[in-house]
Amino acid sequence: MKWLREMAPVAGAIALALGVGAIVTALTGYSVPAVYRELVRGAFGGKYQLFQTLTQATPIVFTSLSFVIAFRCGLFNIGAEGQLYVGAFAAAWAGFTLELPPVLHTVVCLLCGAVAGGLWGLVPGWLRARRGANEFVTTMMLSYVAIYLTSWLVSPRGPYHGTQWANQTVRILRSAELPRFMAGAQLSWGIAVGAMVAVLVWYFIFRTPRGYQIRAVGQNPQAAEYGGIDVSRSMILALTLAGALAGLGGAAEILGTHRRFIEFFSPGYGWDGIAGGLIARAHPIAAIFAAILMGALRAGGMAIDRAGVAPADLAAVFQGLVILFVVAPELIRHLKRLGALRRSRVRSEP
Repeated sequence: MKWLREMAPVAGAIALALGVGAIVTALTGYSVPAVYRELVRGAFGGKYQLFQTLTQATPIVFTSLSFVIAFRCGLFNIGAEGQLYVGAFAAAWAGFTLELPPVLHTVVCLLCGAVAGGLWGLVPGWLRARRGANEFVTTMMLSYVAIYLTSWLVSPRGPYHGTQWANQTVRILRSAELPRFMAGAQLSWGIAVGAMVAVLVWYFIFRTPRGYQIRAVGQNPQAAEYGGIDVSRSMILALTLAGALAGLGGAAEILGTHRRFIEFFSPGYGWDGIAGGLIARAHPIAAIFAAILMGALRAGGMAIDRAGVAPADLAAVFQGLVILFVVAPELIRHLKRLGALRRSRVRSEP
């Protein structure tokens, strides 16, 4: 029961975060039972609420997997938000430009999103492997470039401005849409695609030679190089795949939920993916459940605001506390390990 021992601290940290959240709620003058009742009801209170949770979780599954695959290589991809945006725009472009049969059109759009995100991840991967550029900085900077570039593309001065009343593209063709599970709900087959991709990422990381090489580089790049592994190639591959996974998430979000590219459509799914990946202890299958937790906090937070028992800002505090208690210890341990590895590498260089 190794997985149970690993997840026990996570469960304890979540319980601790909810306990501190109750204290914060009481100190701010709101009813603790009412807030928590609405939080749970808004996330799991019925079929529609559960669908809302899974809708919020869908893009986070992909961005969590994006973080996981880079993390396994000893890299920290904090640019999933930008990779999500370029993937979303590429999928939308293919969705309203190409005319293909249903299913094939959807698959092509998803691939376009993955390729665009992969190319966006390839740049910081190459810079990290060949020029030693810190991936923290490059992925972060490219993320802002992606967000504002796509924003310009759909602005009134951009080439893909679709309507006069909002900065967005025209609607994608119906042949490109991901089907939804229920009329009136936005949950689409994107969540099933995310689960299948998680299984594929698990197989790649733990059952293939390339996956082994990525894990070996993440554990100790010097030992991996001594063992004949091309460290640079593994880093480039890991960040390219990380970008592709985030781009695929953006494509699924557009094809299944919004059906068009909308300026600033993401409320921070790329950042949630970092938390999701760390909560999952960098395990691809656990990333599915971590994403559902993040999705539940988002859906429950919106329900708190709608019910009027507390402002939406309080829900954001809950999210922050969970991230703080669950992620911070693991993040600090990882940063210390990365720092030690890089210092030892510098000392060993002539």
